[in-house]
Amino acid sequence: MAQRHLDPTDPTAGPVTGDALADYLRAQATEFLRALRLHRETGGSTANGSNGSHGSEEAVDAARALRRAVRRISGSLHTFRPLLDPDWSESMRPELAWLSGTLAMEHAYAARLERLLLALHRLSGAVFPAQPVGAAAVAPAVGGASAGGTGGSRTGGAAGSRTGGAVGSRSAGAERVGTGGTSQAHKALGEEPGNAGPATHPAPTPDRGNLTVGAAKAGALLERQLTLARTRAHSTALQALGSSRFHAVADNIALLASEVPLTPTAPTTDLHPLAAAAEERLTDAIAALPLVTAGSPYNAAALVHGLSPDPAPHPQDAPWHQVRLLLRLHRYAREVLDGDRAPVDVRLLTAGQALDRHRDASEAAAAAAQAARTPRIAPATAYALGVLHADQRHEVEAARFTFQQCWQKQTVGTP
Repeated sequence: MAQRHLDPTDPTAGPVTGDALADYLRAQATEFLRALRLHRETGGSTANGSNGSHGSEEAVDAARALRRAVRRISGSLHTFRPLLDPDWSESMRPELAWLSGTLAMEHAYAARLERLLLALHRLSGAVFPAQPVGAAAVAPAVGGASAGGTGGSRTGGAAGSRTGGAVGSRSAGAERVGTGGTSQAHKALGEEPGNAGPATHPAPTPDRGNLTVGAAKAGALLERQLTLARTRAHSTALQALGSSRFHAVADNIALLASEVPLTPTAPTTDLHPLAAAAEERLTDAIAALPLVTAGSPYNAAALVHGLSPDPAPHPQDAPWHQVRLLLRLHRYAREVLDGDRAPVDVRLLTAGQALDRHRDASEAAAAAAQAARTPRIAPATAYALGVLHADQRHEVEAARFTFQQCWQKQTVGTP
C-alpha cells in the first residue's frame, strides 16, 4: 500500500493567497542574482587561471543554478498567470524561455556525447575517452568584463580544437563531418538534460565482430559532430550573455526581487484552483499516453521509424515530452503552495527521473540517426550507429515502462 501524502492542491486545505506567490518569485529572483554574481566571479577567476578546475566546476554549478531559478520563475508565470500583471508577464515569459534554452544547450551536447560513448563502450567493448559533463561543458562567463568573456572563449575554443584534432587524426579523413542534429526538446522551460543517467546493463561480451570494428569510427564521428555543436552552443551562449537582451532580462529579475507586479485582487485570491488546474492538465496528458503499450518492456513498433530518411523527431516521443513539462509545472506549483515546508513526493520524483531518462535517450537516438546519415561513411560505421540507435530506442521504452510502473502502482495503491 502506497503512503498517502497530503495534497497541497486540495481545495479543503488552508487558503494560500497571492502573497505566497510573491514570496516565491522574490526568493527565486534572489537565487538568480546570487547565481549570477557567483557566475561572474568564477568566470573571471577561471579565465585568469587562478582557480583551475575548481573554478570551472563552480562556474558550471552557478550556470545550473541560473537555469534552475529561470525555470521556476517561468513556470510560475505560466501557472499563475491570472494573478500577475498581464503585460509584464507576457513580455517576460518568452525572454525567460530564450535565456534558459540558450544556457542549457552546451550542457545538453556534452551530456549527449557522454551517454553515446558510454553506450558504444558497453555494446562493443571498445575504449573511448571519457567525457565528464562538468569538465567538458565550460560555462560561459557572464557580464560585461572583457577578461571573463575572452577567457571563456579561449577555454571553449581550446577544448574544442584539442578534441576535434584528436578525433580527426583517429578517423584519418574516412568520414565527412555533418553538422550534427538535436531536437529542440521544448525550450519553454529550459530543462537541464542528463540528470537521469544511463540504465544499468550487463557487461559486454568480448567478441562483437563487426560492431567492434565500426564502433571506434562511430565514436570518433559522434565526438566530432557533437563537440562541434557544443562549441557553437558555447559561442552562442557567450554572445547571448553579453547582449543587451540578457541585461534587460537580468534587470527585470532584479526588480522582481523587490517588487512583484501582482494584480489588485491577487493578495486575497486563493492559489489552490490554479494549482489544481495545472495538476488536471498533467493528469489528462498522462491519460492520453499509451500506458498499455508502455506496460510491455519491449515495444517493437517504437523502432519502425528507425533510420528512416525523415529527420523529424520520433512521432511517439512528443506526448511524453509534454507530460515531462507538465510534471515540472505541477511540481513548481506545489513548491509555491508549500513554501519551505514542501514535502518530498517520492511518486513525482521517480516519475520525473523516468521522464528525464526518456528525454535523454530519445535525443541520443536522434543524434545517432543523424550521424548515420553522414554521406560516404564505412558500412561498419553505419552498422555500429544503427545498433547504437536501436539501443537508445530500447532505453526510451525502458524509461516509459518505469514511468508506467511507478504511476500505475501509485494510482492503484493510493486510497
